[in-house]
Amino acid sequence: MRESKRLFFGIELPGEIKQQIIQWRADGFPAEVGYPVAAESLYLTLAYLGEVSEEKAQALMQLAGRIRQAGFTLTLDDAGHWPRSGMVWLGPHRAPRGLLQLAALLRAQAARHGCAQSPQPFHPHVTLLRQATQPVKLPARDFSWSLPVGRFVLFQSHFSRGRTRIKEIKGWALQ
Repeated sequence: MRESKRLFFGIELPGEIKQQIIQWRADGFPAEVGYPVAAESLYLTLAYLGEVSEEKAQALMQLAGRIRQAGFTLTLDDAGHWPRSGMVWLGPHRAPRGLLQLAALLRAQAARHGCAQSPQPFHPHVTLLRQATQPVKLPARDFSWSLPVGRFVLFQSHFSRGRTRIKEIKGWALQ
C-alpha cells in the first residue's frame, strides 16, 4: 500500500505578523471562547488537497511550478465566526484579485487531479480559534495587517502528539 500525505496549498504568514496576531487574539478573546490555533499553524489556505499519493503530489507540484502570476498585497482586516464549524477567523475585507486568481487556479488543478474541492465559494481566511461553538463577541474592527505575498507553498499537515503540525514541502515564487 502506498503512503499518502495530507496536503494543501497556502500562503505562509511572516513570523512577526503571526506574533502580532497571537497577541491581538489573546487581548481580544477570552480563553473560554475556543481552542487557539498555534502560531506555527497560522496560514491562509488556497486549495485543500486532502490525502494525496506521492504520484499525485508530484503532478500537482509540477503544475504549480508552471504558474506565472504577479505577487500581491494581502490585508487582514476582517474577522468573523462560523458557529457551525466552530471557527473564528481573520481575513481580508476585500480579497485582492491576485489572491482569488491564484486560489481559483490551484483549486481547478486540484479538482482535475481528483482532489475534491468544497462547493462553497472561496473565502480566504486564517483560522484563529477552533471549537468556538457558542456565540463569540468579535473585537472592534480597528485592526489591520498587510503583507506582500511573493510566494505560495505546498504544506503537509499531520496530527502528532495531540496537535496538528504543518510542514512546508515546497514553495514557488510569484512574479
